[in-house]
Amino acid sequence: MTTPSQTVGPFFGYALPYERGWELVPEDHAGAITVTGRVLDGAGEPVPDALLELWLGETGTRGALDRRGPGASGFGRCPTTPDGGYRFRTARPATPYLALLVFARGLLRPVMTRVYLEDVPDPLLDSLEPALRATLVARAEGTGTYRFDVRLQGEGETAFLEF
Repeated sequence: MTTPSQTVGPFFGYALPYERGWELVPEDHAGAITVTGRVLDGAGEPVPDALLELWLGETGTRGALDRRGPGASGFGRCPTTPDGGYRFRTARPATPYLALLVFARGLLRPVMTRVYLEDVPDPLLDSLEPALRATLVARAEGTGTYRFDVRLQGEGETAFLEF
């Protein structure tokens, strides 16, 4: 007999966040960038109890929680604020994108997407129609800061990947 799926939240807001989880690199890391944004539901309302994981995925990274020294940890975890906001400080990835996993109430499992720091030739991006492609590209907001809003459903829904 198969056990039915259950939603992934909101318990994760209490059990999974850890201190300074949003910092994949220290503040003085050369070339550090900040990725910030909001998680929004289908009506465009903020999701105040989501949890995001950012994966750098670059070779040569240390253990997931090790933030000492000049390297990057490769992994960060950040709960959303009451207005649905989040932020990560990370190193610029060796690939053209960062991997982002979103846990939110009502989901049967987390959803995964990519955060492209610029619109570049890429097999995944090239396979998408322009409107969907645009949902994966972060907007530069000054030097070293990128905005990437996650829309869970509805108009402007972020492109999510199967894994």
